[in-house]
Amino acid sequence: MAELVDPTSRLRASFLEAVAEFRADRDYPVPWFVTDVDPEALTDPTAFDRYVERLLRERDESESRPEWFVPMTTLWWAEGDHMLGRLAIRHRLTPTLERVAGHIGYDVRPTARRQGNATAMLSAALPLAYALGITEALLTCDETNIASRKVIEKHGGRFAGTSGPKRRYRVPTHP
Repeated sequence: MAELVDPTSRLRASFLEAVAEFRADRDYPVPWFVTDVDPEALTDPTAFDRYVERLLRERDESESRPEWFVPMTTLWWAEGDHMLGRLAIRHRLTPTLERVAGHIGYDVRPTARRQGNATAMLSAALPLAYALGITEALLTCDETNIASRKVIEKHGGRFAGTSGPKRRYRVPTHP
């Protein structure tokens, strides 16, 4: 059964396969987390370990960062040693994130889509967002991403308007 797990070097091979799938997918834009991976981390296990450590440090509220950066909890959706997707919970929002990104972002690798993974990931993430003090999460999706819209609405997402090509939803995080 799939579950949200902390980023781990144990999933390196599957993570790299997922990155290759995202890059080859012509139906959706390449997710930002794929372009954020240091190219060296794609080949060097030590560099990949550093990448994982960086993701885990991004949660730390006390670490000094640029003013545009907000702490976020990145988790990977995995079944055993098979990475199916990734999810990030931003602990708070900047004005830009309020307009275009929201609290929770998720991506399901192309070969794992249309199998309920996005729905299950968001279900697992909402209590974690609540534990971070987010009582109502802002989620966004592209106007054309009907699948993501359905996932958000299934979780009680209330349409909150648009911002450019993004639909904005407010989703309760409490049970």
